[in-house]
Amino acid sequence: MVLNLFLQSAPPGSSLVGLLPILLIFAVFYFLLFLPMQRQKKQTQKMLAALQNGDTVVTSGGIVGSIVTIDDDTVVLRVKPDNVKLQVSRSSVTSLVSGEGKK
Repeated sequence: MVLNLFLQSAPPGSSLVGLLPILLIFAVFYFLLFLPMQRQKKQTQKMLAALQNGDTVVTSGGIVGSIVTIDDDTVVLRVKPDNVKLQVSRSSVTSLVSGEGKK
């Protein structure tokens, strides 16, 4: 009953004004959360595609090593001090430390 009185007395454009805060919240979430995540994902994809032999990288597990060979979806890393070779997934490489280690 109270709802009927409120709906009858509400001006016709009030439904659009009621949606405005929700639309504003979605816009803020898009610009503060989703857009930076998309940019970071593109940058990571670009970095993974540009990996070369001799680059020093860090994996998601914290292993630092230089790339020995690169296959389609795997990377073989040489880890110091004993020059142990580890085969890891290419997607586990999180950052490129430097490309200075090329021989």
